[in-house]
Amino acid sequence: MREFRRRPGFRTRQIHQGGHPDPHTGSLSMPIFQTSTFVMQNAQHGADLFSHAAKGYIYTRLGNPNHTVVEAKLADLEGGEAALATASGMGAISATLLTLLGAGDHIVSGRVIYGCTYSLIHHSLPRFGIGTTFVDTSDPRAVAAAMRPETKMVFVETPSNPTLELADIEMLATVAHQHGALLVVDNTFCTPYLQRPLELGADLVVHSATKYLNGHGDVIAGFVVGPEETIQKIREVGLKDLTGAVLGPFEAFLTLRGMKTLSYRMDAHSANAMKVARYLEQHKAVERVIYPGLPSHPQYQLARRQMRQPGGMVSFEVRGGRAAGAAVIDNVKLISIAVSLGDLESLIEHPASMTHSTYTAEELAQFGIPEGLVRLSVGLEDPEDLVEDLDRALSAVRSQIVTEVFIG
Repeated sequence: MREFRRRPGFRTRQIHQGGHPDPHTGSLSMPIFQTSTFVMQNAQHGADLFSHAAKGYIYTRLGNPNHTVVEAKLADLEGGEAALATASGMGAISATLLTLLGAGDHIVSGRVIYGCTYSLIHHSLPRFGIGTTFVDTSDPRAVAAAMRPETKMVFVETPSNPTLELADIEMLATVAHQHGALLVVDNTFCTPYLQRPLELGADLVVHSATKYLNGHGDVIAGFVVGPEETIQKIREVGLKDLTGAVLGPFEAFLTLRGMKTLSYRMDAHSANAMKVARYLEQHKAVERVIYPGLPSHPQYQLARRQMRQPGGMVSFEVRGGRAAGAAVIDNVKLISIAVSLGDLESLIEHPASMTHSTYTAEELAQFGIPEGLVRLSVGLEDPEDLVEDLDRALSAVRSQIVTEVFIG
């Protein structure tokens, strides 16, 4: 990107940062380098590439021009030195944890995190001698109390999935660093447009780029962002040797395309989610609404301080428990039943039986995930149509509950 007297704004950088236009062909759109390997000039050139004495490409598992461009764009938007693209969000998390942790190490993790992340940390990492203590990361004192001499990492989602609890990133960074540990933040729900953890003291940021970064529901991808030395270590160990979770060139191209409209989409997601949340909050069939943009959210002030906007995710608890939550999902017509999020289309799911089914019933209760909780990823449809769809579904559930009470 051409030099400016001041740093260009977010919207300019999301479009122009990284390989624009292609220096070899002049193509305005980044070409897709759909190749597994790259030809070397001679033996010495090959040796120089492997020893890092020369810059270039060897094999797409080690890097590809499409990776380079999309990594540079996200690193810039997150305010990090470097980024690593992976084949999924779990690829990014697994590569990071397996690179930086070893037998005898300890993690302090948020008690409510994505179900597959929980399964990795709680069920798989103990096989490698890595232990975890799960705490309420909205309380920095609980995090401090859980720290041990062998604690190497604090891992947190903020907002958490699906309860939308917030963690004070700046305070957790202080706690982690006082104990010689790294703070890793999953920023999937917010993206760097709404929240930049590195600027608040976090050491690494991970993303499922499948969600808002790509934004079109046609890619599985992930990222980790942070200091260049650490990212290179994760690339050479966690990605190359341990997981092999390499993003395809075409998927990198699609993610790059999606990121160019990130801010505009996040603005619209947030605006729609606010309208939906306000509607849900006044409905008699809804026990409570969890949305960082509502004054009723217990960390509303932290959201205003730490996030540009409250985002596109809304969770709500339906009166009547699991059956009522499932009935709402079964009665929507416009909103799609699907377990992803961040798409243009609105998506709805039941965490207790879907994304967080790796939690036992006891763990769901312990970690504050009610059986009747419904998670809604608010898309970019006309908000009036989303409200009408939810109203129809909730009215059906309310009528069912009233009928059952009357008959009983």
